[in-house]
Amino acid sequence: MKAIGHFFMKILKALYSVFDKLIITPISRLIYLINKRFNKGNNLLDKILYRKKSTILFSLLIAVSTFLVVNSRAVSLVEKESEILSNQPVTVVYNKEKYVVEGVPDTVDVILMGRKSDLYLAKQLGDHQIVLDLSDYKTGEYNVKLKYNHSVESVTYKIDPSTVKVTISDKVSSAKTLTYDLLNQDALDNKLNISEVELKDSEVIVKGSKSTLDKIASVKALIDVSKLKIDSSGTYDIDDTNVELENRAVSLVAYDKDGLVVKNVEIVPDTMPVTIKVDSYYVDLPVTVIPDGDAKLANGYAIESATPSVTSVRVYGDQESIKNLSYIPAKINVDGLSKDKTYSVNLTKPTGVRYMSETNVSVAVKVAEESTKELAGISMQYKNLGSDYVANTISIDDTTTTVILKGASTIINAITADKVYAYVDLSGLGVGTHEVPVKIEGDNHLVTYSPKVKTIQIKIANKS
Repeated sequence: MKAIGHFFMKILKALYSVFDKLIITPISRLIYLINKRFNKGNNLLDKILYRKKSTILFSLLIAVSTFLVVNSRAVSLVEKESEILSNQPVTVVYNKEKYVVEGVPDTVDVILMGRKSDLYLAKQLGDHQIVLDLSDYKTGEYNVKLKYNHSVESVTYKIDPSTVKVTISDKVSSAKTLTYDLLNQDALDNKLNISEVELKDSEVIVKGSKSTLDKIASVKALIDVSKLKIDSSGTYDIDDTNVELENRAVSLVAYDKDGLVVKNVEIVPDTMPVTIKVDSYYVDLPVTVIPDGDAKLANGYAIESATPSVTSVRVYGDQESIKNLSYIPAKINVDGLSKDKTYSVNLTKPTGVRYMSETNVSVAVKVAEESTKELAGISMQYKNLGSDYVANTISIDDTTTTVILKGASTIINAITADKVYAYVDLSGLGVGTHEVPVKIEGDNHLVTYSPKVKTIQIKIANKS
């Protein structure tokens, strides 16, 4: 027993020695320095601090507090927790030259479970790769488990979803005609216009499963104008062969018959060099005032003059579209108008126009009493008659018509027969006799044109 007692005494003395060396002595020195610096002449504090029992008690309190703090942190590190790694990309291993794999999700979630310290290490180590290994699979449908390359053995994991149903098909190829679409044309200077786009090749090879290729209705080269450095007219050669996918100005995309993107196909090549021609075509067009078609002036009144503040507008845009324009309309609402008025009009850009030198004009309208005038002997014309037919009026009197003009006298008195066009629209009519409405057109928008005879009979026959 004495031997055991001596053994425990040695242990206690050793512990006291360590405690005294590591805690009591350093704390006593600290207290001495603090007291010497801030409490000169305070004899009561000296007596308390320099008592050995007080020092031991104070040191014990600090040691216990330190133990509690360290213990709480240690507990938090050993407690088991879970953490979710969201949207982890899936890497598929298979023979890409021979097969096509469908049904693989782009990303999955990984739930890690373990001690907090281990979770911290697990997140810091490795690249958290999710692998679907199909290297030993042939064509068919399979339920395959995903694998996670975790590097900390004490951490368990769960993948959501953990198993995916995939379809492996033989890869086939097909030639498809390539067309193009221009994207973000608003990024181009309004005075510039892309007049021509030439693709290096008119066909591409599309690879994928047969069922997927059967869905493809078109393949388009999408040309993003916002990524082209075009600042003047000229010819630009665009080749994105060595450019990363997200930075390419030209990308190739397959679409189905509903205009939806067909995924899981390979397009060869994956980009297409293009040549773009840019011009700066413009014309100067007159501004023509046009009263709203459904609006009518007050009874007995007509427009005598309508003068825009700007008589001509320079328009830029597509040459084919602009060359068919004869004026820029300035539409005004004259419903119930009975006195002079000035309108502020926003000019609308016609189709194909990218830029107009003026977008707003004022229109000064003068009102006068309405007058009526008749123009007789206007020849009747036929429009939209089928190429296999001939047409004639039943009555010889209907070969010409009388047109009633309504407007200000100064305007209608200046209109002659050669400025009026009378016709019947024979669209969709075949052999037989048809009663059709007479239509009138004139080049002055301030005048109302109407036929004196509303309808005539037309006989249509086959060409002999």
